[in-house]
Amino acid sequence: MLFEKLKKQILSRLESEFQPCLYYHNLSHTLDVSDATLRLAKLEGVDSHYTILLATAALLHDVGMLENYAEHEIASVRVAQRMLPELEYTQEDMDEICNLILATRLPQEATTLGEMIICDADLDYLGRDDFFMIAHRLRCEWNCQGRNYTLKEWYTMQASFLMKHHYFTRSAIMLREQTKQIHLQQILELLKMTA
Repeated sequence: MLFEKLKKQILSRLESEFQPCLYYHNLSHTLDVSDATLRLAKLEGVDSHYTILLATAALLHDVGMLENYAEHEIASVRVAQRMLPELEYTQEDMDEICNLILATRLPQEATTLGEMIICDADLDYLGRDDFFMIAHRLRCEWNCQGRNYTLKEWYTMQASFLMKHHYFTRSAIMLREQTKQIHLQQILELLKMTA
């Protein structure tokens, strides 16, 4: 598997084809999810071969945004199916990578450890100190897509999402759950003050 070549191609594409309205689903998010994926894979004791599959899926999971915003995971799978054979990935590995990408669709339904890791990595920010900044980027992106919400509607959606969301892996729960709950309480407080 020519992972480093893939990484160079994907990062170059995300940088050169960046769409200004993608405030959230951009190069920064892809790098963020990639870092979180590698961290969780290590903490969960994943072997080196499968770690490369996870890292590949993390790099590719949102590249479909450049082609189809609404169905970007499916578009990302198509990109993977075009690119990976040329980079010496086996069919078995490509099938697993595609399954990992599709697992990031909302609502997340992870069943394997790999799916759990990439899902947790994709929403790692929910339990981090930069949560409000990243969430604001998503709101700005949705505004560009014509999904305009009042502040009260936005906070209501955020509260509902955080209440329904759960991390899958022990590592993500340990690292992020407590801070995510603090963010939920802060949003509920903001809702009380928002007309």
